[in-house]
Amino acid sequence: MIKIAILGDIGSGKSFIAKQFGCPVFNADNEVKKIYKNDRNCYKKLNKAIPKHILSFPINKKEISKSILSNHKNLKKVIKIVHPLVRIKMNKFIDKNKKKKLIVFDIPLLLENKIEKKVNILIFVEAKKKEIIKNLKKRKNYSFKMIKILKKYQLPIKYKKKKSDFVIKNNFKIYPVKNSVKLIKNKILNR
Repeated sequence: MIKIAILGDIGSGKSFIAKQFGCPVFNADNEVKKIYKNDRNCYKKLNKAIPKHILSFPINKKEISKSILSNHKNLKKVIKIVHPLVRIKMNKFIDKNKKKKLIVFDIPLLLENKIEKKVNILIFVEAKKKEIIKNLKKRKNYSFKMIKILKKYQLPIKYKKKKSDFVIKNNFKIYPVKNSVKLIKNKILNR
């Protein structure tokens, strides 16, 4: 099994690129949403850690965002509680797909959490700043203040690009991206 991880800036189109590989994708953001919706134990821990903001179950992502915007130290509390749960789900995903040739990880803080040790290939998604901003404006729960806070917890983009085995330029047009993915996928499978 070859494990591929997609890296890039917030809003660069990592999830879009991950889907283009046509193989199982572990999307950490989607897993976090499921945890907020279904994990009562997680709710209890978050309610205890940031009681002014986490008021009801299922956990409302807006409450998490408000808590982080009111005090960026709350992000560390959320990460400490949620990330171990995501890691468990990731390990289950690997076990479930162990007979697949390729699997893809779409995990925003992959390098920051030292998960790259579980991965064989790193692919960096590069996109123009104006395209990233346009993409971020489409999202409901993203404020630029929140993005600024999140970026403080991330390694520099240049470092991520340098660590990567491949770079895909995302112009947010389907065919050039599909062609890039196809070329990289062939290179990976024919190593």
